[in-house]
Amino acid sequence: MADAARRLDTAETPLYREAPNNIEAEQALLGAILVNNDAFYRVSDFLKPDHFYEPLHRKIYSVAGELIRMGKVANPVTMKTFLPANEKVGEMTVAQYLARLAAEAVTVINAADYGRAIYDLAIRRALITVGEDMVNIAYDAPVDMAPQAQIEDAERRLFELAETGRYDGGFESFGDATKTAIDMANAAFMRDGHLSGIATGLRDLDLRMGGLQPSDLIILAGRPGMGKTSLATNIAYNIASAYEPVQQADGSFKAANGGVVGFFSLEMSSEQLATRIISEQTEIPSSKIRRGEITEADFEKLVGCAQMMQKIPLFIDQTGGISIAQLAARARRLKRQRGLDVLVIDYVQLMQGSSARAQQNRVQEITEITTGLKALAKELGVPIVALSQLSRQVESRDDKRPQLSDLRESGSIEQDADVVLFVYREEYYLKNREPKPGTEEYLKWEAEMNEARGKAEVIIAKQRHGPTGTVSLGFQGEFTRFSDLADDSHLPERFD
Repeated sequence: MADAARRLDTAETPLYREAPNNIEAEQALLGAILVNNDAFYRVSDFLKPDHFYEPLHRKIYSVAGELIRMGKVANPVTMKTFLPANEKVGEMTVAQYLARLAAEAVTVINAADYGRAIYDLAIRRALITVGEDMVNIAYDAPVDMAPQAQIEDAERRLFELAETGRYDGGFESFGDATKTAIDMANAAFMRDGHLSGIATGLRDLDLRMGGLQPSDLIILAGRPGMGKTSLATNIAYNIASAYEPVQQADGSFKAANGGVVGFFSLEMSSEQLATRIISEQTEIPSSKIRRGEITEADFEKLVGCAQMMQKIPLFIDQTGGISIAQLAARARRLKRQRGLDVLVIDYVQLMQGSSARAQQNRVQEITEITTGLKALAKELGVPIVALSQLSRQVESRDDKRPQLSDLRESGSIEQDADVVLFVYREEYYLKNREPKPGTEEYLKWEAEMNEARGKAEVIIAKQRHGPTGTVSLGFQGEFTRFSDLADDSHLPERFD
C-alpha cells in the first residue's frame, strides 16, 4: 500500500519543471528582424540578448543588433559568417536555420508584442531564481547572516530586477559603457544649459559642477548657522519646481529638466521645512509666518505659493534617527512608486548604523553610513546630497574657511564622497566680532561688514570630475535664500 502511494505521488508530482519560455515567440521575432531590420528598433530599447531563453537565439539577436547599429544589413547571408558554422540545430546547420527563420517570419507589426512576451518570460525566470535563492538561504542561513540582512538583500535584488530587467549586476562590456557615456553627452547637449547632471538652479555652481551627476555622493558641510539646510532646501525646491517629465518607449516617465526629489529631514519636521520654502518663495520672513505677523496681502501670497507647491514633486520623510537600511528601503519604494531623481539627507550624523558592532564605535558607524549612501547612489542611479556637520576645530583658526580635515569622523566621509562642498559666510563671524562704535576698529569692521553682507561662499573642496574652487552666492538670511550674484558685466554703469 505504501509502495502504491509512493508511486502515485511520483506519478502526480512532476520531477522537473521547465523554466517559463516561448521558443516560438523568439523564432518569430528573430525572423521579423532578419526580413526587415526596422523590427529591431521596435524592441531594442527594452529587449537585451540575455532575455532570450535559447543560447543560439541570444547570439543571433546580439549579432543582428551589432550589424544594424553599424548601419549594415542583417540578413541570413550577412550574418552566417559571424555565427558558429559547424553547430547544428537538430538536422540543420546554423545557416539553414537562419534561412528558415526568415522564410517563416511574421510581420513587423507584431514585433513589439513578441518582444514584450520574451521580456516578460525572462523577468519571470529571474524572479524564480531570486525566489529559489531566498528559500535556499533561509534554509541554510550562515551564522553571521541575520534575517534582516536577507530581507535587505532580497529587496535590493527585486528592486534591480524591477528597474533594469536583470538583477545579477556582473560585468558589462566596455562598448556598452562607452555607449552610455555618449548618450549622457548627447542628453547634456540637448538639455537646457548644456549640463550633464541635474541643474541646481544656481548658475555659478552648475557651471563649476556641471549639475548634480547621477550616482554621485555629494557631501554638503558647514558649521551651525552657515546655511547648510537652507542651501539644500533651495536646491531641492529648484530641482522639483523645474520638473518636466517626458514619456519613454516603455511607458515610464523620465525627467527632461529638473526632477523628483526625496528629502530625508532627520532634524526638522516637514512643517518647518515647508515654512522655510514658503518663506524663501514669498519673501516673507519665516519668523513672521510663525508668529502670524502678516498682512492680508501677505496671506494671499502664502496661499498662492502653497497652491503652486502642491504640484511640485518634492517628497519629505521626517523620521528621526533612521538607519541606512531603512533609508535605502524607503528610497527604493519612492523610486518605484513616484520616480526619483535626487535624494537629500539632512544630516548624516543623525543617522544610525544597522550593525551592533558599528553602533559601539562612532567612526565605524559613520563609515558604514557613508559607504551605504555611496552604494545606494550607484544602485538608484541618482545623486545623493548628504549634509554633514564640521568639527569645532574650525573655530580655533584665524581663517575659518573649512577644510577637508574639518569633516567630523572625516576619513570615510572624505573618501566615499565624489564631491565635498562647504558653505561659508564671513558675515556670520564678523557680526559676532563687532567692536565698540566710534573707534578706528569699528570703521574697519564696518567696511568689512559692508563687503561681506548678503554674501556666501560655496567651497568645492573635492570633485572627482571637475575643478575645485570657490563659488560666490548671494544669501538673504531673513528668507533663508541663496541666489546667484550679478556679474560685474551685468551691473548698471557706475559713475564715481
